[in-house]
Amino acid sequence: MQIVGDVVVSDDVLREAFVCNLKACKGACCVEGDAGAPIEPDELAELETLQEAVRPLLTEEGRQAIDVHGPFTAGRDGSRTPLRPDGACAYVTFDTDRTAKCGIEQAYQKGLTNFRKPISCHLYPIRVKKLFEGEALNYHRWDICSPACSLGEALKVPVYRFLKEALIRRYGEEWYGELEESLNSSI
Repeated sequence: MQIVGDVVVSDDVLREAFVCNLKACKGACCVEGDAGAPIEPDELAELETLQEAVRPLLTEEGRQAIDVHGPFTAGRDGSRTPLRPDGACAYVTFDTDRTAKCGIEQAYQKGLTNFRKPISCHLYPIRVKKLFEGEALNYHRWDICSPACSLGEALKVPVYRFLKEALIRRYGEEWYGELEESLNSSI
């Protein structure tokens, strides 16, 4: 493991190979699971304000889920994206080949919002665990991501490199540079 600032990075994040392979998995992480994506407290207002921009991009089931549950749900383990009745994220959309995409990210790419998507989605398969002081970054293994593991192995890309942009979004360029420097000095 590496410790950078107040962030503990697990060995799996540093060593396991991973590159999303949407052609193979069709974005299954957006439609499977037992709960919506975790939402950070500072993201709640963003989700409320982007509704007008995102709503036209969503499926009817997604719009209905948001009408019933709101732009996020709150529970004892924090806030999450709402789910459609079929269990998919309310913000999911589908390409013509039935690949799941994030409606929030599509709005971002079209310049309709400045919010890309929840950081928990951007960081996946990293899961952030809050510590008494700081955070821990852990690799979440899920069988639906086995094509991503195979592609990552073929390309020799570890999780932290695949998620460079998301890690910089969360912790900053200086932090990411320190992570790489600490890895290089430990080789």
